[in-house]
Amino acid sequence: MNWLLVFVPITIWLEYFGPKNETLLFVTSCLAILPLAGWLGHATEHIAARAGQSIGGLLNATFGNAAELIIALAALRKGLFDVVKASLTGSIIGNVLLVAGLAILAGGFKYKIQRFGAVAARTNSTLLLLASFALVVPAAFHALAGPSGWPKERGLSLEIAVVLLVLYAASLLFTLHTHRQIFESAEDHGGPGIGKSWSMGKATAILGVATALIAWMSEILVGSVEHAAQTFGMTPVFVGVIVVAIVGNAAEHSTAVIVAMKNKMDLSLGIAVGSSIQIALFVAPVLVLASYFVGPRPMDLVFTPAEVMAVVLSVWILTAICDDGESHWLEGAMLLGVYVILAIAFYFLPESAVHAGNPPLASESPAH
Repeated sequence: MNWLLVFVPITIWLEYFGPKNETLLFVTSCLAILPLAGWLGHATEHIAARAGQSIGGLLNATFGNAAELIIALAALRKGLFDVVKASLTGSIIGNVLLVAGLAILAGGFKYKIQRFGAVAARTNSTLLLLASFALVVPAAFHALAGPSGWPKERGLSLEIAVVLLVLYAASLLFTLHTHRQIFESAEDHGGPGIGKSWSMGKATAILGVATALIAWMSEILVGSVEHAAQTFGMTPVFVGVIVVAIVGNAAEHSTAVIVAMKNKMDLSLGIAVGSSIQIALFVAPVLVLASYFVGPRPMDLVFTPAEVMAVVLSVWILTAICDDGESHWLEGAMLLGVYVILAIAFYFLPESAVHAGNPPLASESPAH
């Protein structure tokens, strides 16, 4: 996708010198982020090859999610909480259904049956189930407590965010130290097959440049997202769940599919599922904390019923597929089918349902 890099200078020109066309800016900034996310993914692969599989897997997930975090922070500063929450939802279901589905499908076409470490897969899917439970609780509180409970939702969300961060730290201790051998054996002690390794200096430099350009393009993208959504007849939640999430997941898409086609399903699923875990247990609570400093007002974790349903069902389906430690192309097709069904549902979701989880009263009440 390197030829898409031409859209980086095009986007910069349109933003600062060209005629103001928010819809065109949205399209060109999305196209510009795709190859940048790919280069970010390449750099993290080379760093992972030198740092080892356990540390490398963490780096892959961390920098692979850099695009999503940067986009979310840019939207957070503008107070686009619907887009931020939708992008979090989209990142989770995008990795669980789209990235994992494409990887399993592509690998399954080349290999009849692909095997991976069931213990590591079950551990990761359990962490995702816990994360989906953390999304259910604030939404349930919002529905059960009613208007009298709305002033307490930010405090509830802040405390849940702290718990999620503690659990994420515990999961790092588990995977990188106390039970590292489980995940090392699951990854088969193999690298992602990247060919000649870059030096750490080159990989770090490319990583820094790609991250900086993604931040720039993301700022432009967020500034045009509302106008583009209206132009294309899309709600902000659809843009966040589907469009922004696909753009932000570009690095995971390419890497996970490539290594799956090399019959390295442990690494492939580790990229997809590990990225979702980091989004749910780290990025989401960090954004809640960051909203107290960079947002116009604090953000809560009250997601819409549609978003909660999508995450819970996606994680449940992935858990069922990963339970036996084997995969084939039909399972990948099933994950992709579920993703398409959810995308259709979010596209036709009425505007009133988009704000169901965070009505004006909950965010603008003088009690806050």
